[in-house]
Amino acid sequence: MTTPTRIKNKGREADPVLVVGSVAYDSIITPHDKGERILGGSASYACLAASYFAPPRIVGVVGHDFRDRDRKKLAKRGIDLDGLLTDSSGRTFFWRGRYHENYNRRDTEDLQLNVFEHFKPKLPEAHRATPYVMLGNIRPDLQLNVLDQLTGPRFVLADTIDIWIETQREKLGEVMRRADLLVVNDSESAKLTGEANVIVAGRQLRAHGCKTVIIKKGEHGAVLFHEDGMFALPAFPVTELRDPTGAGDSFAGAMLGYLASVGSTDFAALKQAMVYGTAVASLTVEAFSTDRLAKAGCREIRGRRKELLKLIKA
Repeated sequence: MTTPTRIKNKGREADPVLVVGSVAYDSIITPHDKGERILGGSASYACLAASYFAPPRIVGVVGHDFRDRDRKKLAKRGIDLDGLLTDSSGRTFFWRGRYHENYNRRDTEDLQLNVFEHFKPKLPEAHRATPYVMLGNIRPDLQLNVLDQLTGPRFVLADTIDIWIETQREKLGEVMRRADLLVVNDSESAKLTGEANVIVAGRQLRAHGCKTVIIKKGEHGAVLFHEDGMFALPAFPVTELRDPTGAGDSFAGAMLGYLASVGSTDFAALKQAMVYGTAVASLTVEAFSTDRLAKAGCREIRGRRKELLKLIKA
């Protein structure tokens, strides 16, 4: 496995991060272009983003059609693939989506779970003690199963999607209480709380047992709700938007990687993690699939971080 260049923080060796989620093939249509059967999935984006800060370990499943070049793309960024199971009985999870003119809305035109339908994460023994963990937007009962396999994680980031809010609300509530950070978008926070106002929703989620919450607002940035205060960060001003798929997963993955690199999860560290996460997510949306993300360099990520810091400096 290669050791790629990483952003060094505090002159320390980064702890490993574990990402459990989907690895998929996407076919995406935007107002300006399209991509056919390109690498996607929450775990793919999150691991590639995290790899700029810390060594990632991926847990997921792919089918017999998973291409060697995509496996090599992940390995090239130093991602540990021991937890990526190949199920030869079927094909890799597939999603086809179409974005509308302003990119704020998309329609699912085809969804084939394939081998992902029966995916039950089983962590390799060596992965169970990983200190920093991201639970991608898989079913909440599977997220709980992963939590039960871990041996004392230091920090757990949990993600979810609308369908689990609607169909597994009770189990999702348990995940939210056991995780250290819940990351959702504004429509998901509204569905969870009944509150359209992001500030009210974030405070309600913390009041109902979430330790820390980040609510993403797309092109309007993100808001952090923490016991030590609130922090709002604008989005990076992207001018070459090509494909928004995976931006949220890249944001979360980069955040977790940064925290693992500095060995801290306090309010100050979380704010810096959000800045790096926003910088990395802005790169993701500038090309289809993981192409821009996989090729981005540390210098470019640092440069975008500096630009963001200038935007929020009073």
